[in-house]
Amino acid sequence: MNQAQSAAKFGRYGGCFVPETLVQPVMEVASAYSRLKASPEFRRELEEMLKHFAGRPTPLYFAKNLSRDLGRRIYLKREDLVHGGAHKLNNTLGQALVAKHMGKTRLIAETGAGQHGVATAIVGANLGFETQVYMGEVDIERQKMNVYRMELMGAEVIPVRSGSRTLKDAINEAMRDWSSSFENTYYLFGTAAGPHPFPSMVRDFQSVIGAEARGQIQEAEGRLPDSIVACVGGGSNAMGIFAPFLKDDVRLIAVEAGGRGLGHDDKTADHGASLGCGQDGILHGSLTRILQDPHGQILESYSIAAGLDYPGVGPELAYLAERGRIKTATADDRAALRGFRTLSRREGIIPALESAHAVGYVLREPEALGDLAIINVSGRGDKDLATVMEYENL
Repeated sequence: MNQAQSAAKFGRYGGCFVPETLVQPVMEVASAYSRLKASPEFRRELEEMLKHFAGRPTPLYFAKNLSRDLGRRIYLKREDLVHGGAHKLNNTLGQALVAKHMGKTRLIAETGAGQHGVATAIVGANLGFETQVYMGEVDIERQKMNVYRMELMGAEVIPVRSGSRTLKDAINEAMRDWSSSFENTYYLFGTAAGPHPFPSMVRDFQSVIGAEARGQIQEAEGRLPDSIVACVGGGSNAMGIFAPFLKDDVRLIAVEAGGRGLGHDDKTADHGASLGCGQDGILHGSLTRILQDPHGQILESYSIAAGLDYPGVGPELAYLAERGRIKTATADDRAALRGFRTLSRREGIIPALESAHAVGYVLREPEALGDLAIINVSGRGDKDLATVMEYENL
């Protein structure tokens, strides 16, 4: 394994720990992104796509019923209204435009909950790429509707049968593909994790969420919020809304998957709380916080929400947690289901099960929010209806 010398670090976290076969493609992406992000023409192209195709800006909605229930003012950042149903398109549009400028003709991606896969299929269809998406068999079974959506838009969904057959293994297979196909292929990484430059690139493309929310809350309330709450798997929606507030006196709360109940044996972790329960280690090309056994073997994570079922987390979030800049918290399956049902019934908004973890935390600990809070609703819950129906007796 080699560490690219130019890799960006977040304190001691981050870096670019990849096999020799991936050094060249990773550095090509880093070089192209460094050039393009300074280009006014590229920024204008992306902004036009975000406005006219993705549907930005998304509303910052005052949740009047939830606010009345909890005795404080609660706003929802409505990323569920982005084209495709989740925040994922912010990143896939940006990276697909990078790929186009690099002259690539094929996109590959990994997906867990299916939303990143759908967002990749969307840009693949719109911009004329051949598109293939790696997805674990477990996630294919629980996200059948998203699989159909990807295929409807012309993407090929490739089942991953190794390991836990979830997101971690889908990333492994996509990286293997990329190492032998990078001359014409761009790996469109879905979260703020992985080797440099992906954590920084994904954060930059997703920070449109926080930039909008910052202006919207000041217009609505005349001040910044006391707190912002976001769910965390790999960390793209959380970093997206947190990043523009890092220098402010705003409490940033990262809610991870608490699973059925915290605790693990030597083979599996009954949660996805890498920030709160993980240890330092290298996963998918960066040094970060990961779930591992005493021998350094990666544990299989668990969450009712496929997008939070990941045994690691982005390195910038690991750094911010170490510094105490973000507060880490968990919500288990029951809390997430309560958040799912409550937001549906009280506000008429059906959130993704990932976002429902943030809502569930808020319902459980409203006193942690202060008087004014924003919850990032990172996606809509259509994809999760079958899963929730199966758990109705919990």
